Amino acid sequence: MTERELQTPCYVIHKDRLAEGIGLLKTSLEREWNHFCVGYSFKTNSLPYVVEEMKKAGFYAEVVSEDEYDLALKHGYEKIIYNGPVKGKRTFLHALEHGAIINLDAKRELAWLRESGRRDVTVGLRVNFNLEALCPGETSAGEEGSRFGFSYETGELKWAMDELDKMGIPLSGLHLHVGSKTRSVAIYRQLAGMACRLKREYDLKLTYIDLGGGYFGGMENRPKFPDYVKAIREELSEEFTPEETMLVMEPGTSLITPPIEYLTTVVDTKQTYANHLVVTDGSRIDVDPLHGKSSYFHKLLYQGTEEEMEARQVIPKQVVCGFTCMENDRLFVIEDQKKLQEGDRISFQKVGGYTICLTPLFIRYFPAVYVEENGEYRIIREAWTAQEYSQKSLY
Repeated sequence: MTERELQTPCYVIHKDRLAEGIGLLKTSLEREWNHFCVGYSFKTNSLPYVVEEMKKAGFYAEVVSEDEYDLALKHGYEKIIYNGPVKGKRTFLHALEHGAIINLDAKRELAWLRESGRRDVTVGLRVNFNLEALCPGETSAGEEGSRFGFSYETGELKWAMDELDKMGIPLSGLHLHVGSKTRSVAIYRQLAGMACRLKREYDLKLTYIDLGGGYFGGMENRPKFPDYVKAIREELSEEFTPEETMLVMEPGTSLITPPIEYLTTVVDTKQTYANHLVVTDGSRIDVDPLHGKSSYFHKLLYQGTEEEMEARQVIPKQVVCGFTCMENDRLFVIEDQKKLQEGDRISFQKVGGYTICLTPLFIRYFPAVYVEENGEYRIIREAWTAQEYSQKSLY
């Protein structure tokens, strides 16, 4: 199948770019801290093809719900990291029994652990601390503070450590992920530094340090995996060694955003009193479901011969719009470019993170997904129709 045969709108996974990101992460870790595991963040993109590729890479499944846990089992994952504040008891107990890494994030999980009677488990504690004070303006929660984990400042973290001690269960690790707006290397220096501080303060003997995800990936003039891992190694080395302590990283967007594009076709153009509008069969809800972006990596793919292109008029302003009935389904403005017309295509690059998994069933159902390898395309998910939408419904 060629690119022109693709049914739009659609997502396209470029396999070589995915492999490039995976390879760069692995070589960075092997060079800097050769005792590591990577937990792929299912919530970022849990398309079956994607989770299969991450399993082939040797990664753990990093999951945060019963549904994601069950999906990991369905795909044959034997190594799982179970995170999040709303784990289910059924899967929590299964994870305990089958040797998963469990980062406790709620008091009820300590109660479940006590009820289980198990001692041979690998559990860590998610740490809540004031990272905003150390990196002003960089954290997602800002001065309100993160809502996840056990608070260091209020003593809840120490209380949780004491509860584990009463049960005779060693604290295996610390989970220090904090959402960041900037994704800066400084964030990860501070997270690693906090791990060192807690080790000293509580005389901890830890088998792993989990720094979570949130890294940049595949972007020019932004930090890359070697930059992050080098900084983490420099900080962790103050108190830890690779021989004794495993480094856990949980990338999602940094791995799956770069290799995925979203391809759309122009279906109409119109001139109003205010704008020249370009209507596509795609939508902002497929590339920006939270409507938080102000720009997109994109390419205009004009169709036609050289002679036809020469004849096209240059338009001062074209507003690219989506297929929905919402006025704010406007993607971006093109200035001083040749006029787009029906049949032309627009490609949006680097859209693999939090898009496919957040695409709503609004007006149109889920679009098709293809994989490109060496210029050849194959479909890995058919576009949904009314048949798929109605499955398991009773009426």
